[in-house]
Amino acid sequence: MVKLNKIYTRTGDDGTTGLGTGERRLKSDLRVDAYGTVDEANACIGLARVHTATTHPTIDAMLSRIQNDLFDLGADLAVPDDGKPLGYEPLRIIATQTDRVEKDIDLLNKDLQPLRSFVLNGGTPAAAALHLARTVARRAERLMVALALDPSEHVNRDGLKYINRVSDFLFVAARAVNDNGNGDVLWVPGKNR
Repeated sequence: MVKLNKIYTRTGDDGTTGLGTGERRLKSDLRVDAYGTVDEANACIGLARVHTATTHPTIDAMLSRIQNDLFDLGADLAVPDDGKPLGYEPLRIIATQTDRVEKDIDLLNKDLQPLRSFVLNGGTPAAAALHLARTVARRAERLMVALALDPSEHVNRDGLKYINRVSDFLFVAARAVNDNGNGDVLWVPGKNR
């Protein structure tokens, strides 16, 4: 279990931070940016849960599980697999976590109205917050893909699948809290020309 006694250490005052391996990296490093953006998506989900806690308890429980998994993903990214022994088993996202999110998507999607157009970000406060979380999760995914393209870096493929599926889930959940799609705000191409 993680134990945090002191919040400030001053070790990051030079613009660096420590990975789980002990290696120091710039705070602007792509890996740090990726797991920082995963944390941002998690914070956005926390904001969405302010709206779903009492009105959509099933979705709220799904979001709670995703928030915990996103911390797992952050831990996965913070301990890059460089092939060297660590002395402990690092936490990694595994396929069953993605499978669970897919089941949640399928459960919510079965009651949704078919899409007739692209959906604008909005509707209820819960839906707007879930759309915001989705866009941040997509940014985290883009950063993870960019990191994976660097031959000197390693990104867990299951982690990439997981963040992709979380974004899909957040889209479906936003539609579900918008009266199963009945309250979606639809894009009307060229409406304001």
